Amino acid sequence: MIGRSGNPTLNDKTFEQVQGHYGPDAMTLEGTVNKSFITLAILLGAAFCTWAMYFRGENVIPYAIGGAIGGLILSLIISFKPSASRVLVPVYAALEGLFLGALSANYEAKFDGITLQAAMLTIAVFLGLLLAYKSRLIRATENFKLGVVAATAGIAIVYLINFVLSFFGMNVPYLHDNGLIGIGISLIIVAVAALNLVLDFDFIESGVQQGAPKYMEWYGAFGLLVTLVWLYIEMLRLLAKLRSRD
Repeated sequence: MIGRSGNPTLNDKTFEQVQGHYGPDAMTLEGTVNKSFITLAILLGAAFCTWAMYFRGENVIPYAIGGAIGGLILSLIISFKPSASRVLVPVYAALEGLFLGALSANYEAKFDGITLQAAMLTIAVFLGLLLAYKSRLIRATENFKLGVVAATAGIAIVYLINFVLSFFGMNVPYLHDNGLIGIGISLIIVAVAALNLVLDFDFIESGVQQGAPKYMEWYGAFGLLVTLVWLYIEMLRLLAKLRSRD
C-alpha cells in the first residue's frame, strides 16, 4: 500500500482503487512534473493580477476572499473526487493565485522585498529537500510519516482554534507574536510544512510505481501545490516577524 502523506490531499486511500494502469494511460513522474509547472504558472499569473491591482490602489478584497473560499471548496471536491482533477486543478490554481497575490502585496506594502525573499527561500527548501530525497539522505519511513502527519494535524488544530477565537477578538498566545517564542513557533511550522514535501515526493513516486491512471498526474501536482503555497505563506509570516523586530 502507498504510504500516508501529511498533505490532506494525498492520503493512504487515494490510489487504492486506481492501480494497475500501464503504458500511455499510466501516471508518470515526467507528466506530474510538467503538470506541476503548469499549475504553478497559472497560480503565478493570477497572483500577478491581484498584485498589480493592489498597487494600483484597486480593491482586491473581493478577489482575495473569493479566491480563498473558491479554492477551499475546489480543494475539497478534488480531494474526494481525484478523477475531476484534470479539470478542476487549473481552476483551483487560478483561485489560489488571486488570494496569494493579494496577500503577498499586503505583506510587500509593509515590508519591502519580503515576497521575493519568501519565494526564494521556498524554492531553496523545495530543491534542497528534493535533492535530499532523491539521494536518499531523507527517507520517508513509517515513523517519519507518522511524526509529520501528527505534527501537521496539530498545527491545523491550532489554526482552527485561533480562527474561532478571532471572532471573539482573541488569538492563540504567541502564535502571531514577534518575540523569541513566536519566532520559534513559526520556525517549527515552517519545518513541518517543508517536511510534508518529502511525503509528497514519496507518495507521487509510489503512485507512479503502482500504475495510477493518467489523471492522477494532475492530482499529484495539486498536492505539491497545496504544500508549496502553505510553505510560502509560513515563510512570509516568519520573515514578517523577523522584519518587525528591526
